[in-house]
Order: sequence, then structure tokens, then C-alpha cells
Amino acid sequence: MNPAHSYDIVVIGSGPGGQKAAVQGAKAGKRVAVVERDRKIGGSCVYQGTIPSKTLRESALTIVSLKRRAGIFEFKMREDLEVANLMQSLDQVTNAHHEFIGGHLAENNIDLFHGRANLVTKNEVQVMKIDGSILRLQAKIIVLATGSRPRTPPDIPVDHENILDSDSILRMIYLPRSLTVLGGGVIASEYASIFSLLGVEVTMIDRAPRPLMFLDSEITEKFVHSFKRHGGRYKAGQTVGSVEWDGVSQVVTRLESGETIRSDKMLVALGRLANTESLNLEKVGVKQNNYGQILTNENYQTNLPNIYAVGDVIGPPALASCSMEQGRRAICHALGIEIGHPFEIVPMGIYAVPELSSVGLTEEQAREKYGCALVGRAKFDEVARGQIAGIADGLLKLVSDSKGEKLLGVQIVGDGANDLIHVGEMALLGDFEVKVFVENLFNFPTLGEAYRVAALNLLNKVT
Repeated sequence: MNPAHSYDIVVIGSGPGGQKAAVQGAKAGKRVAVVERDRKIGGSCVYQGTIPSKTLRESALTIVSLKRRAGIFEFKMREDLEVANLMQSLDQVTNAHHEFIGGHLAENNIDLFHGRANLVTKNEVQVMKIDGSILRLQAKIIVLATGSRPRTPPDIPVDHENILDSDSILRMIYLPRSLTVLGGGVIASEYASIFSLLGVEVTMIDRAPRPLMFLDSEITEKFVHSFKRHGGRYKAGQTVGSVEWDGVSQVVTRLESGETIRSDKMLVALGRLANTESLNLEKVGVKQNNYGQILTNENYQTNLPNIYAVGDVIGPPALASCSMEQGRRAICHALGIEIGHPFEIVPMGIYAVPELSSVGLTEEQAREKYGCALVGRAKFDEVARGQIAGIADGLLKLVSDSKGEKLLGVQIVGDGANDLIHVGEMALLGDFEVKVFVENLFNFPTLGEAYRVAALNLLNKVT
């Protein structure tokens, strides 16, 4: 048997959580190895979902922008337009991402191995390399960051041609005339809004009373309003009775309410499954829940103290920013490094149309934690930049304590939300009071001015 290579930290998976864990360990002076089963590094979800969907989204936004300028020139989409034509820069972007991540690991002297990994003991990882050879890695600390894949409910016949999941949705050759989307999470909301902008008749079916339940309800209401304004249909609180392909041209969805919905295609976005089957967790004794997700404590530590798990393998929210912070925190805990700011000061960004972003506490969370809170609002159409750009459903919301002093959270919906949120993030990290947004200037005309408008609105409520 080949001797084992010794490391301080071995990370299985090179997605956002795995990357951050590896780099944090390397910067602490530890010898780190990363194992990735795919050819490209950076996480399969990034290449199959995140980057392609955002590339398609940019095309959709460009088309909407052109339509807004119909008074200047005539615009018409080709009837034979292929989905691939809407993502022409995809290969360039994914290749650049692969090279960047590889370079980042190399700069930090992190060893990268390609192959399928499994746990032999709590301190040993076995890697079957592409050529069939076996590599053994020993480590004091092991981080599991193997990501997830779409969950296919047993009663929905996903065939990847007519009834699709998030991995196969962008393999369609042509845009469908109609699309049914099952689910109300991040993936469902992003694709539903994007395809609606592209002129597809989209029906979104959700068991919950509103989509993106982990976000502020007022923000998601704005999203639903925008989705409907662009022609989408949102059916809340609905349970699907059956789904079938009629064998000719339509996917037939029957709701338990008795309603029947027909569409050219269907996207099933009803959660994701953790990629844990090949890790050999049961033999080593790492505990999982009934959904196959790895159980961890608040420090992302499993029941085996030297083994940590981060990212999609531990469940929602399955966002890159959250996974990265989980990876950083896991290694900080393992090495006894000060973790720093609370996890709630990690921005969450949803690339739907319009964008939704949040950092800190929502209004509901603030009231639950402190008993009361003050809220300040600024609609984007109240600031000059929003009026110029014609942004109809934009809103920036500040949440503070009952005195209107301590900033507790920021929620934004609208164009540029995922960039604007970082102003609020920095204010929270700096422990600034709400009045900082009034006492300092913003460029004019910019959407950033919404911070000042919202702060004034909030401070006017102080009694």
C-alpha cells in the first residue's frame, strides 16, 4: 500500500465553501490539500447553475433595456433564437473562473488533487484518481464541502427534455412559449423571473405563502409584484397533485385545488440533495439528518470533532456567500482563531429580476429579537437615478433599534441591489449608527442616495 501524504487540513470539494476553508487554513500557515472530483475547480453548481444562469440573466436584462428604448429604434427578437445564443460569453466566463480559482489555490501553496474521495477513518481520506490509482491523505482536520445536486421527487417524471431540473434547464435548444416552475426558492425565483423577461409565459407554483421565505416579506412582495407585472403568474399555497408529459407537446400539471396548467416545458426546483453518497460517512460515523444533509453545530463541526462540513451538504440557504463564510468560520474554529463578526452580517444576494439582497436582521427578526424596531424606506423611484433608469419596483429598507440609533439590518430589492448591499454591510461591520447615512454625502444621481432617503424616513419616526 502506498504511504499516506500528511497534511494539516484536507478539504473535499473546491466550491465556494471548500475554497474559503482551504485558503483560510493556508493563510494560517497550515499545509492544505483540496480534492476535487470534477475536471474544473470551483464547484459543479457554479458551472452548471450559477454562472450560466447569471449569463442568461444579463441577456434578459439587455433585451428589456432595448425594449424600453422602443421610441428610439425598433427591436424584435428572432423567432428561431436559440438559448445558447443568449449565453455566448459562457465559455469565456467559466474558463476565466477556473483559471482564477486554480491560481488562487496555487498562490497559497495549496495542493490540488483530482479524483473521487471517501473517508477511510476520521483522519484519513482515500482518493481514487482519474487513472484508477489510489492516493491516501492523512490530516488532523477534514472539511467536507462536496456540494449538492437537484432533488427529483419520485412522483415527478423528470426526463431532462420536457420536464427539467436546474442542471438541464439551459440545455433547451429553443426558448419555450410557456414554462411551469415548481418551487419558490432561489433557483425557482431566478429562472422564473429571467424566462418571464425573455417573453416566456411563466407560471410559478409554490407551497409556501410567498417565495424566498428566508428574506424580508416586504422585499419578496416587491419581487412578486414585478414578476406579475412582466406577465408571470405566481400561485402561492398550492400543492401539486400530478405531473405528466402528454406525449405530444405539453406538460400537464394538476393541482390538488382542481386547477390544470399546461405548458411547453417544466422546471422542477424543489430543493437539492447533498452529495454525500461516496464519502463513506456511515462507516466513519458522521451523522446525517433524514434528508441526507450532514449535521453540524454552530461552528460547522460534525459529531466527530476534527471533521467539519460546509456549504450545500449541510442544507439551506445554499448561497455562495454563506458557504464561503461557513468555510472560513469552520477553519477559524478548528485552529482557535478569532472568528470575528456575527454570521448575520454576511450579505445574501438573489439574482432574480429584480435582484434581492439582505444583510443583518430583517424587520421580522429584529422585532422578534428586540421586541420592537424602527424601519426606514426609500423607493427607487423617489431618487433621481431611479427615475432616470425607470426602475419601478425598487426599495431599500433600513432596520434599526427602537431609538433609531443602532443599525440592525438592510434589505434591498431592485436593480443593483446586490452591489448596493455592501454599503449596508460595511455600516454594520463598523457598528455605525443610522445617522451616518444622513451626515455623509452620496454621488448624485445614484441609487446610493436611497440610503440617505431611507435614513431620513426612519429618523423622522423617532419619538
